[in-house]
Parts: sequence; C-alpha cells; structure tokens
Amino acid sequence: MSTIAKKIPIQDMHCSSCEGRIEKVIRNVQGVKKVRASYAENMVYIEYDSVTCNPEEISKTIRNIGYTIGYRTQSAGKFKSVAGILIVFLAVLLLGNYTGNFDMGSKLKGEVTYLVLFMIGIFTSLHCVGMCGGIMLSQSIGNEAKGKFKSFLPSLHYNMGRVLGYTVLGGIVGAIGSVLSVSIGFMSGVAIFAGIFMIVMGLNMAGFSIFRKYLKISLPTHSLSKKVKAPFLVGLLNGLMPCGPLQTMQLYALGTGSVLQGASSMLVFALGTLPLMLSFGTLTSLFSKDSTKRIMKLSGVLVIVLGVIMTNRGLAIAGLNLPFSDLTAKGTNGTSMVTKAQIDNGVQTIRMSANNRGYTPNVLYVQKGVPVKWIVDGEQITSCNNQIIIPTLNSKKKLSYGENIIEFTPQDQDISFSCWMGMIRGVIKVVDDVSAIDVTKDKTSVASSVGGCCSTGGTQVESIYGDDIAKVSTERLIRKATISNKLQTVSIKGIGYEFEPLVVVIQKQTLAKIKIDLAEFDNAVGNWNIVDYKQKKVVSSFAGKQEIKEIDFRQDEVGTFGIYKDRKIIGVIEVVDNLATTDLENVRSKFL
Repeated sequence: MSTIAKKIPIQDMHCSSCEGRIEKVIRNVQGVKKVRASYAENMVYIEYDSVTCNPEEISKTIRNIGYTIGYRTQSAGKFKSVAGILIVFLAVLLLGNYTGNFDMGSKLKGEVTYLVLFMIGIFTSLHCVGMCGGIMLSQSIGNEAKGKFKSFLPSLHYNMGRVLGYTVLGGIVGAIGSVLSVSIGFMSGVAIFAGIFMIVMGLNMAGFSIFRKYLKISLPTHSLSKKVKAPFLVGLLNGLMPCGPLQTMQLYALGTGSVLQGASSMLVFALGTLPLMLSFGTLTSLFSKDSTKRIMKLSGVLVIVLGVIMTNRGLAIAGLNLPFSDLTAKGTNGTSMVTKAQIDNGVQTIRMSANNRGYTPNVLYVQKGVPVKWIVDGEQITSCNNQIIIPTLNSKKKLSYGENIIEFTPQDQDISFSCWMGMIRGVIKVVDDVSAIDVTKDKTSVASSVGGCCSTGGTQVESIYGDDIAKVSTERLIRKATISNKLQTVSIKGIGYEFEPLVVVIQKQTLAKIKIDLAEFDNAVGNWNIVDYKQKKVVSSFAGKQEIKEIDFRQDEVGTFGIYKDRKIIGVIEVVDNLATTDLENVRSKFL
C-alpha cells in the first residue's frame, strides 16, 4: 500500500468557506487520508491510498458540488471578466443618470435609503449562502421525510431567528453610536471602509484572485448547531458570525447613532438576504452549474458598483468629490442651481430648499469675511436629506420643516456640504466680491445626487409656469386678498401638481376665506396641513378631495404659513400688517 500526494487546481472558489465545503466532500471519498483546500491558491492538496482510492472519483466529487477542475485561462478569461465589469458598471451609471428623475421619493415616502440597503442584502445573499448555507441546511437534517411543508419549517425558523438577531444587534450598535456622538470623520470612514470592502468582495465574487490572500473569513464550527435543537436560536446567534458583509452593516448601523435607525437598517438588510436563503436548496436543482457560476459573477459586478457608490458617499461626507461625480450634474425642472448671497447690514443671506429633488440651489456664492446667515427651507424632509453635513465647518445640522438657520463666517476655502448619506451634495463658493458674480452666466455645477440611494429627483412633468419662473409675471405668482365688510377673500386653483398662484397675501387680524379649487389637482385626496414656518407647528388642517374647499383662516400676527400635502409644500400664505401698502415685488423677492 502506497500513499500518493497530489494537488488539484480548482476554479470558482469565491470565499474561504469553499475550502471547508470541498474538504468535507473529499474526505468522504474512500482511501483519502489528508485533504487541504486553499482559497488563496485555488488549489486542493490531497494524500490518498493508491490501492483503495480512485483519483477519478475525487475529481467527480469536486465537479458534483459545482467547482471546475483546471487552471484559469489567463488572457481571454480575464479580459472577458474585465470587459464584463466595465460594461455593467457603465450601464448602471447611465441608468442612474437617465432614470434619476423618477420620483421615487413620493413612491417610497422617503425611504429610498432602505431600498438600497435591501438591494445590498440581495446582492450579498450569495455570500450569505456560502457562509451560512451549511448551518441552515444542518438544521433541516432529519425533516425530509416529514413532508415538504414540515421540511421547510426549520429553514423558515432559522431565517426568522437570523432576521431578529440582525435587528437586535443593529439596535444595540446604533445605541452605542448615539452614546459615542459619532463624528463626521467616523461617518466618512465607515462609508469608505464599507465601500472598499464591497469592491474587494465583489472582485472575489467576479473571479479575481488579487485579494484572496488577505481575506481569510472562515466558517465557525458546526458543533453549536449539533447541540442546539431549535433552528430559531441558531439563527438568532448567526449575527455573531465573522462575516465581512455582516460586520460592514454593523459598522453602518453604528454610524447611524440611533437605536431605531440601526435596528431598521439591519432589518432591511436581513430581509434582502431572505429570498435566496429561503430558496437555497430548492432552486439549486433547477439551475445548471454554469448558470450558477454566471449568477455569482454578475452579483459580484453589481456588488462592485454598489461599493464604488458607497465609497463615493464616504468621500462626499468628508468633503471630497470623485471626478466623475460632476459628469451627471444637471438641474431639475429648469430650476436654477446657482445663487448668490444678498448682503444687508453687514450680514449676507443665502437661501436653499430641501425637498424631493435634493438641495436646490446647490451652488451658492458668498463673500469672504462677511458673516453668513444660511437659511435652509425644509419643504419636504426625507430620511436622506434630513441632515446636512459640512466637513469644512466640522458641523452637522438636523433639518425640520420650515426655516433652518446655519450661521458662519467664510474664510478662504470653498465649503462643500452633503446629506448625512453623502448622496445629495452641494458647495458654497467663497469669493472676494459676491456682487461681481453673475449667476445667470455661471456654469458651475455639482451633481445633486450621485447614484441610487437618494436620487429622488422630481418628475419631468412640465410646470404650468414653464421652464423659467423668472419670466412669469408677479401678478400670476402672487395674489392679494380682497377686503370687503371686514372679510377678506382670495382664491387658489390647483393645476396638475402646482398651485396658481403660489403665494397668497392676507392681512392680519382679519378673517380670510380662502377658496382652494382642487378639481384639477393630481393628488388632492388626503390630509392637508397649514404650518406656521416660525413656530414649526400645524395651525390648521383639512381633508382634501377633487372639489372646491373653502377654509376660514385668521392670524393676529404677521408671519409665513405653508400649505402642505403629504409633507410637501404646495403653496404659501403670507400674513402682513397692511394689504394696501404691501409691495408684491418684495414678497416675490422673499420667496421666488
């Protein structure tokens, strides 16, 4: 009897858990004495008895579990992989550019961030199958003969426990993040780390071996699953696994600094991994081995694209922009994306809106050395635009509905800003003389959104005011109420998604009957609120239908009141001291 040592080159190993899978099946071949699989080298080292072991049986066993024997073709194979990645990456980039104006914010009620987390869960679920599939299947042993439904229950219980475990762990690390008062640098670092890790993981999934020596994530022992009889408990403890994507998500949850956001982020990510995990084993038999490999490589490419987007987010939070970020910059609905400060009594004021299109305008000019009052009008606050990050000032500002004020004195450096996710961005450009800036000729542009997460641009439905609101007469945009017998009346007509006029002006201490014609308004049905901008509270509400609504409105003090539908401002009621002396041009300069 003699022992033969042999090494077998293997293709298609995607993570170190493949080592354990290959070693396990080869050990079951008769006559095999030793086996060691190397993910980094794409090689299996075997010692076997030449009398009792058939080498062909070893090769057949490896092929049966979906791996290819042989060396990877260096030229054609790698060229095709690189070409495939470039094609898919460019396709995703172009799709992001030309579909960015779809109003996802209104469809998803601002939860676009969670949609991306769900997508990350889907794209990394193949990795989850590699890391956790063996543990999940071990919970189903002995249930095959009990019927299809009962054999499915252990898998269901395991995944229920896994989702709950991820959610609880996300809440815990989110709570830790809130206590630590997460800095801008930490938020940026987490996003950059997560993005780079996803790029590396995607390269490995796509078949590149450059980082394999540095990624040694091994499956934990199965002893726990043998001792614990409840699949739910095993799934609950799954969140403690040394899994790269899982730990990346835990870091993300830590960066949220919130129990609720941390838990919900991990919950959505876990739900994204569910479809493949639940169907694992059932669908495997339906696909050929070649199809499974192609799916793995395609998922790797998509993970790379998401990694690039996440890395770019981290750089944006740090105040840096990748060069390609600005290639897709463009205005939305003809809205000017550039403005400059107005200086009055030694203070310069700049205005910007936060809405479902992001931050508009997102290029603002200010003068060096003059104190700035930056007014951010919270028209429509979403889960993405609700916090502005300003790295240059080392400042963060939570936004609420109505006016939010940020004060600072600019020095020599331009001031980049973004949302807390790094997806919506802009810049405050500092110049020596702001009066010399002609914003109508300025071609400066910053991409208001840089990929899927917060790309909630408004629809391209044509505005009733055309492409340039500056050309619309003041009389059409702003309307004074008419006073007769101590009663003032004014009317508003809803057309499509807009009001005409946009602003109505009424006098204080006098009852106003405001007639709002919603018969031709697109989204009339639902709850409408009138909100005091200064107090940031609802002062009146009414139920909307496609009909004419008449509301009584009286205020004893001057002020600005927004008319909101679904948390989006549609029109404005301006209360003044005296209607007769109010100049509509001054009102226009305040709002438009």
